[in-house]
Amino acid sequence: MTITDSTRSTRRVKLLATKIGSGKTPAGGAETYLDSGVIFLRSQNIHFDGLRLDDVAYIDADVHREMRGTRVVPGDVLLNITGASLGRVTHFPDGVGEANVNQHVCIIRPNDALDSQYLSYALSARTSQGQILSMQVGGNRDGLNFEQVGNLEIPFPGIEMQRRIVNLLDSETARIDRLARLQREALELLIEREQAIRDGLVDRLVEKCGEIPLRRFVTRIDQGVSPQCESFPREGVEWGVLKLSSIKRGQFNADENKQLPSGVNPHAEYEIKPGDLLVTRANTPQLVGDVAVARGRVQRLLLPDLIYRITLESGVDSEYVAQVALSGRIRTLIESTARGSSQSMVKLRGEDIREWLIPAANSSQQEALVRDIERGSAATKAAANTIRRQLDLLAERRQAVITAAVTGQLDVATAHRSPMP
Repeated sequence: MTITDSTRSTRRVKLLATKIGSGKTPAGGAETYLDSGVIFLRSQNIHFDGLRLDDVAYIDADVHREMRGTRVVPGDVLLNITGASLGRVTHFPDGVGEANVNQHVCIIRPNDALDSQYLSYALSARTSQGQILSMQVGGNRDGLNFEQVGNLEIPFPGIEMQRRIVNLLDSETARIDRLARLQREALELLIEREQAIRDGLVDRLVEKCGEIPLRRFVTRIDQGVSPQCESFPREGVEWGVLKLSSIKRGQFNADENKQLPSGVNPHAEYEIKPGDLLVTRANTPQLVGDVAVARGRVQRLLLPDLIYRITLESGVDSEYVAQVALSGRIRTLIESTARGSSQSMVKLRGEDIREWLIPAANSSQQEALVRDIERGSAATKAAANTIRRQLDLLAERRQAVITAAVTGQLDVATAHRSPMP
């Protein structure tokens, strides 16, 4: 492929689209999600390398009919317009079936002058992503509105050249995506190894000490509140409310929060303290009951209604309980007791947590378990961090190739020509 210095004229998306709009969350929210039915796409399903449907939600046909204005059809381009995944974009391919979207995903339906796959690539290029970032930084912290999406400018070659670019990028990105997929699979194997280390240590401690219900040590379980918040994280010393994503596989991320709007008084009794044991109350069956201990800059962070705070008696270490709760013994119990009308969203009761069986270990044995788990998983964590850096590099390479192709820096004259309709 030859590098060229050519430039292309640009056109605003609204001049090339027959529809720009998004959906909504059905009345009743996640409680209405089903195990099967019509695919209901949310921001977590939209990725640069395509749709990821492993945790997709479903709605019934009646809700889909009520939301007929936001049905997705093959050839639509889907753009995340709010939250941490702002700007992620992909096109909706043939063969997926009927689908709808929520309010965080914008549907862009191109006209006949614009190839949908080309539009998806163009919006994922650095030029477009830079525009999206500048719009966000420029004051619209709630995300992109439809006018802003329509005003995005993309390089606009003729339809034949668009298809050549798509053919080239399909080939180039497929190689990168294949490498990324292999890296993600390796990362999952490392996570499984870390889990096996934890499970083995916890099982041996149970054999040595026996088990006892956690309720013997719980003095209080708090469930916070979730007021209407801004869509962006808190700034400086502002108050923030934790998001579910602040707890992930035993790790606590204080940056995963939403700023409390000015004029809304915080519930100070729900302020997070260092060392708090936190448990997710509602999520998918695979994620509900995830635990972490609050660390870092937690001042002025508030407990939401979807996270429990567990207060323990003195002599019981919160990190110890968290590690035991991450073991397969407790995960199996959680999956059997979590309740919900849909397998897309289930809930855990405080009483369920109280019935968790933990090893009846003394303080020194608790410390030893935490230390041994950390030591045993140190190499795994280092390897996982290396893989994550490689995934970041692959993502950067992918975007660089796309940017070069859609802006005319790559010569695609020799690329295979798609047949004209």
